[in-house]
Amino acid sequence: MAHKPRRAEGSNLAFLDIMSCGLGAVILVFMLVKQNVAEAPAEIDNLRNDISSLELARDEAQLQLDALRESLKRENIDISSMRQNLAAKRADLSTKSNDIESAANTLEELKKNITNIKVPKKQDQVESEQVNEEEYLLGLKVEGNKIAILVDVSASMTNEKLIDIIRIKNGSDKDKVSAAKWQRTKRVVEWLLARLPKSSDFIVIAYNSDAKQLGGSGWMQASQKNNINSVINASNTLVPEGPTNLQKGLDKVKRFSPTNLYVITDGLPTKGESSFTSLNPFSDCSSLTGRGKTISGECRKRLFIQTIKESGSMSAKVNVVLLPLEGDPEATFHYWLWADSQQGIVISPASNWP
Repeated sequence: MAHKPRRAEGSNLAFLDIMSCGLGAVILVFMLVKQNVAEAPAEIDNLRNDISSLELARDEAQLQLDALRESLKRENIDISSMRQNLAAKRADLSTKSNDIESAANTLEELKKNITNIKVPKKQDQVESEQVNEEEYLLGLKVEGNKIAILVDVSASMTNEKLIDIIRIKNGSDKDKVSAAKWQRTKRVVEWLLARLPKSSDFIVIAYNSDAKQLGGSGWMQASQKNNINSVINASNTLVPEGPTNLQKGLDKVKRFSPTNLYVITDGLPTKGESSFTSLNPFSDCSSLTGRGKTISGECRKRLFIQTIKESGSMSAKVNVVLLPLEGDPEATFHYWLWADSQQGIVISPASNWP
């Protein structure tokens, strides 16, 4: 019985210890909770501010993202359009490349065809270094069954300038025949002779104050080279001098009734065959009426018109090779009128022809 009270006292002490510890813990918890509660409003505000900043950053990021998406969308549209344009240009380039290739093939075929064409070589009647196939004049073709060549051998056929013509006129025959313009005149004659059709007949008549046939008498066959050579040899003996009497030359030519006439001269005539004292238009042309030695441009024009009226009308086709001469500006026009009326042409060739 004596031990029972002691066990009850130990139990009560343990309980009190436990209660004391629990109370202390409650007090400690209360103190801690009370401190956190005091500090909570500031933390919440900070959290709210952080949340607001994050939401603002999120909204800005969303706007930037939307802008980027819109820009990317536009760029995708532009890229798509550029791709379409590029595809169209490539297709167009491909078509053009095909066209170029086709044209190149066609050109090659044409070159082959041209190369394979057999061009008949023209056999010129006269061989000369100055008379070549490539020197044919555009529009001037030597043709006809009966061909007459009328060549001016007056003093003016030595040079283009009047002062040089006068100087050579007062010089020796050697100076006259070696003059540049006369040498050119002979080359023109050779040029025409070289291109005579073999089936044609021809005559060459030289005129100044008189007219004479060169190389023979009557019609000569172009197929005979000896005939052509005889004309060339005869032209080498001519001396350019005296006046230009075109009417003498035309009267001589008309006796042969040519089908085609080629005239080589440099200007309007200075002498004629009419009785000019009885013709009213020539009353003031002293050289034609025998009262003077020089003739004006106006009188030369009237003389040419009168010459063509009396001797220039014929059935032949007339072509004129007009060499240059100073101081005779109306020559081209009046020779053109005459040649045109005879279905022919006037050629004023370049200085390097032939």
